[in-house]
Amino acid sequence: MAETTINTGIKRIAVVTGANKGIGFEICRQLASNGIRVVLTARDVRRGNEAIEKLKAKGCSDVVFHQLDVMDPTTISSLKDFIKTHFGKLDILVNNAGINGSIINPEERRKLSADQIYGPNAIPLKEVIKQTYQTTEDCLRTNYYGTKQVSEALIPLLLLSHSGRIVNVSSILGQLKLISNENAKKELGEVDDLTEEKVDKVVEGFLEDVKENLIETKGWPVNISAYIVSKAALNAYTRVLAKKFPKIAINSVTPGYTSTDLNHNSGGLTVEEGAKGPVMLALMPEGGPSGLFFDQMEVSTFE
Repeated sequence: MAETTINTGIKRIAVVTGANKGIGFEICRQLASNGIRVVLTARDVRRGNEAIEKLKAKGCSDVVFHQLDVMDPTTISSLKDFIKTHFGKLDILVNNAGINGSIINPEERRKLSADQIYGPNAIPLKEVIKQTYQTTEDCLRTNYYGTKQVSEALIPLLLLSHSGRIVNVSSILGQLKLISNENAKKELGEVDDLTEEKVDKVVEGFLEDVKENLIETKGWPVNISAYIVSKAALNAYTRVLAKKFPKIAINSVTPGYTSTDLNHNSGGLTVEEGAKGPVMLALMPEGGPSGLFFDQMEVSTFE
């Protein structure tokens, strides 16, 4: 992309991943409206630049686009260099990029209740929700490994901030009560002994079970299992990071069931409502909580 000279001043700098539409776009708008200089990122350059134009049309002038594919280390490195060169540090990272990991028939999906899909009485809905090894792997590489790679690359710049913040946009579906696999529940739930290696091992074990067609046998969620496991892993990783970097406030948050492309616009909340929780955590005052899971604007539980 073309080099531009950006006057950083004393403004706080935020990066939002997966931000050309939906909740990510709205998080950018709300942050920019609060005086934050925003780097909007997206995989698609054209869509990213179009999003910037839309934000400018809404009166948000202090926004810039940089391409980022969270599964591509080259683009992560390029983003890091861009921030380092133009701003010298980073204040806020909102890890919003995510995919649902399933091929869903939207018409049939609308006929189903949440309880039928992922409640305690959920039954396999293979005709409505199809999951392959490839969709599973892509989901975990985006929602979990991608978030990890971006965070690891940008944490050195966040440590240069006086008020570093990482906000991991997660899901209520990442709560451990939705996972019956006893080993996964035990490993991810033992907070004091939780390590990144243990979280990785759970994810790798799940991937292996998908490959061997053992999801139901091993007690994994029967529908949208990749999404649920990816968000449970993301929540656990949030706890690990918060303990490792006490200087940065690091939390995960579910925006609530928001109407976006991710759920075929079946959610009950608007993107304006969905963005409120992540933005609140991004802007919270010094000395705020870290290592917690929020359900929209309220503290919730990882379990």
